[in-house]
Amino acid sequence: MGPARDTLTAMAEVLRVDASKPDARAILRAADVLRSGGLVAFPTETVYGLGGLALNEASLARIFAAKGRPLTHPLIAHVLDMAQAQTLTTLVTPSAKRLAAAFWPGPLTLVCDRAEHVPALLTGGSPSVAIRAPAHPIARALLAAVAEPIAAPSANRYQSISPTAAVHVQNALGNMVDLILDGGSCSSGIESTVVDVRSDPAQILRPGPLSLSVLQGVWSNIEPGATAAEQGHARPSPGMDARHYAPRASLVVVDSALAAIELAKHYLMRDNERVALLLYGHHADAMAHAVRTMPERAEDYARLLYATLHELDDAKMDLVIVQAVPHTDEWEGVRDRLHRASAPISSLD
Repeated sequence: MGPARDTLTAMAEVLRVDASKPDARAILRAADVLRSGGLVAFPTETVYGLGGLALNEASLARIFAAKGRPLTHPLIAHVLDMAQAQTLTTLVTPSAKRLAAAFWPGPLTLVCDRAEHVPALLTGGSPSVAIRAPAHPIARALLAAVAEPIAAPSANRYQSISPTAAVHVQNALGNMVDLILDGGSCSSGIESTVVDVRSDPAQILRPGPLSLSVLQGVWSNIEPGATAAEQGHARPSPGMDARHYAPRASLVVVDSALAAIELAKHYLMRDNERVALLLYGHHADAMAHAVRTMPERAEDYARLLYATLHELDDAKMDLVIVQAVPHTDEWEGVRDRLHRASAPISSLD
């Protein structure tokens, strides 16, 4: 029997695929869609990507239109391996080689010098190109079937919560995507760590699943870099907006569980204000329309973060109050996402 098919909208085709052993017919179907200029949403270990051929300007234009994404924001080119990555760049630096050898395939994006034939649309007009070799079996099978790089930003509307399940893609993009490969939930849950390897020292442009200390264990000459860019200007990495990864509800981060609970009590006294709390540890006195206890390990918290925010948006929450996560290296990716999704408390009144 072939892969199961669901019709979620009039135009979206959804194929359920076993992530541990991707069905060849489903992968070939997705490859055919991509070669014809269509868009395929597929799982990676980080989040679901909205895929189009990286060297096809018409496909790239469809990605930007579907997401409502500014043309100055680069897309990440997904590749199978370093050999394919080398077709996109004029120089693979020693830091790039070392980091790729250690972390590819995996949740690491490298920013390199762009080769002349790479479309400027892929890079947001920047002279650099962002490249990643994903580890997810479905993503790798698709790359092997297409045999060329796939551009794949997160499969969501611009600045909204990234998808970590196929239903998130369908809810966000509807019939803007031609095919969704449903491979279940993503294991990392937040977007890749982005490192600019053109500079010396190399610089982290977006924190992610791979922490600074882990990266420095392989390449010591690396440091945090600028993680924000001016609106309307070309930037070397995605995820550099001051506001990004945000739910429809207002989200605020406060210093402690006690402060979060007290703030929730304040807003619960208002009429028609639906309030949610994101805490870790058990708090019997926590009162809200929804209380979610988050994991106390950074990687587990990251895995659940976006799915939890999607759930709270679906429940029509107006305000999500989040207990701040620790200020330690391994939490930097989560802390970055919460910071970009949040609004100052003063803006709520």
